[in-house]
Amino acid sequence: MAIDRGIRLIAYFKFFKGILLVASGIGLLKLLHKDVAEVVNHWISTLHFDPDNRHIHGVLLRASVVNQRQLKELGVGSFVYAGLFLTEGSALLMQKRWAKYLTAVITASFIPLELWELVEHFSTIRTVVIMVNVIILFYLAAKIKFDRTQRNAQ
Repeated sequence: MAIDRGIRLIAYFKFFKGILLVASGIGLLKLLHKDVAEVVNHWISTLHFDPDNRHIHGVLLRASVVNQRQLKELGVGSFVYAGLFLTEGSALLMQKRWAKYLTAVITASFIPLELWELVEHFSTIRTVVIMVNVIILFYLAAKIKFDRTQRNAQ
């Protein structure tokens, strides 16, 4: 049976997020035992960003206070979430029945946290991420309901 185009798109989206989190986890762990502020300052200089920009200044300020324990926790957390997203994506592509349920539950569980973050620090990107996750959730709920009615009809 051919895989639904929407499910395939969701699976690829989950893979993309998982790969980004693996890359960020590796990057965070590579910063262990280094001066994070110095590394960030180097990249700001290399990429020719304006160090007087308020956003860049905020990044520099946060980088100057991060410690080794926080880097480890963020790195490990990135790998845990990457594992979740990669599991969702691969299970959806393999058309496992439980994959839609897992993806719906995990997606729904992140929405309250994302809304709280949006209220605390509004941004267009956060708004788009929430909208995409809500669309994914509604699509999966419709697919789950459709699959159930198909199974019950048989």
